[in-house]
Amino acid sequence: MIRKFIRKVFSKAAPKTGLRDKPQIISESKHGIRRNQLSPCALKVTGELQHAGYAAFVVGGAVRDLLLGKTPKDYDVATDATPEEVRNLFRRSRIIGRRFRLVHVMCGAETIEVSTFRGSGAPAPDEEEDQGNSGLHVTNANGRILRDNVFGSQAEDALRRDFTINAMFYHPGNGEIWDYHNGYKDAKAGVLRIIGDPRTRYQEDPVRMLRAARFAAKLEFQLDPATRAPIAGLGHLLEDVPPSRLFDEILKLLLSGHAQRSLKQLRAEGLHHGVLPLLDVILEQPMGERFVTLALHETDLRIKEDKPVSPAFLFAALLWHEVLALSKTIEDGGERTAPALYQAMDRVIQTQVEMLAIPRRFTSTMKEIWGLQPRFMQRAGKRPFALLSHPRFRAGFDFLLLRCESGEVEMELGRWWEKFQHAGDAQRAEMLQPDTAPKKRRRRRKPKNAGSAALDTDLAAED
Repeated sequence: MIRKFIRKVFSKAAPKTGLRDKPQIISESKHGIRRNQLSPCALKVTGELQHAGYAAFVVGGAVRDLLLGKTPKDYDVATDATPEEVRNLFRRSRIIGRRFRLVHVMCGAETIEVSTFRGSGAPAPDEEEDQGNSGLHVTNANGRILRDNVFGSQAEDALRRDFTINAMFYHPGNGEIWDYHNGYKDAKAGVLRIIGDPRTRYQEDPVRMLRAARFAAKLEFQLDPATRAPIAGLGHLLEDVPPSRLFDEILKLLLSGHAQRSLKQLRAEGLHHGVLPLLDVILEQPMGERFVTLALHETDLRIKEDKPVSPAFLFAALLWHEVLALSKTIEDGGERTAPALYQAMDRVIQTQVEMLAIPRRFTSTMKEIWGLQPRFMQRAGKRPFALLSHPRFRAGFDFLLLRCESGEVEMELGRWWEKFQHAGDAQRAEMLQPDTAPKKRRRRRKPKNAGSAALDTDLAAED
């Protein structure tokens, strides 16, 4: 209780530049969101927090999506309870995170992410560095926040969020939306607007530029001119973002169900060079652009149909034509075809991993998919049967079909493999092409005791 009291005192003393202390209250009759549209788990979490005497609101993307008539994929809750206080209320919960600690509350298969209201300034120097307030608002030379673990009021929390449409709080008890930054108005107008000074906010966290492109594409919103203006000149700040965090954001973008529009938006904002260094090269190649467009289109369709999507497959598609181009260059330098392909794979992946930290479990699958492609050209002897039994055959075959549809290889090849994998033994035997590969001459092996056997023969002859 003492810690909670101190937190409230210092949050009131914190700088209030640009801070609106009182929200605009939007009634249920105006915004139209009904309580029964929320997930039972979100209602349970907010209800138990409120019953225990804490403030609790559904916040962020879920409110935005409900307002736009979409079904939220997940729910976030914001509260004035500390992570420890939240953890003590819910048996199935755990505290996660280091930069800013959160609580995951589980209800069956659903997980609600609960965060404590964030503050806009650092705690007082003499405040106890304990629990959630152990970190200060620390930035680097470019202004990027390195450590930020400060609790505060709801108004400060709203100020700390990125875009106005993501800073609305929904009160499940009375159905009101609490709006500090005109997010409701922007949502209705289809405008994506950053909260605060755009340049400063991008310097604090350069990933916000990627989020701006992703949300504008996903929601089909227009970027506010002031929000858009600094982006082209600040793309270099993405070089300071940890590769693992950059990968997470790019994965969200590619798996948003709007990957095609998102990548176009990235290019429109001049961010592609800082995200996928080889993407520009790929899209400038006529064959590569067709291939990538098909891969992104298929991914978007699968996500909209709630079908599983493989990130490894998607990254393999994005980088395939760069692998092909580099492989040809290496081969022209005198290397054989197969080693040239594998050298190209390693070099292309290394370039991307340095920027995006693509996990090894993805890069190994990408290499398998790429490595299978030359084997689809082999349709004689036992080789097709061996390929059918490969654990990555299906992924490799789907990749082959993309190559066929893009015009990179003949469609007949894809049809042959489609027919071969479903044919019976007799039909497969008829489909096999003549084996024109030169047969290797087998070297005759000497018997282990060749010398002694010869000696015995000689002795026998003498007898």
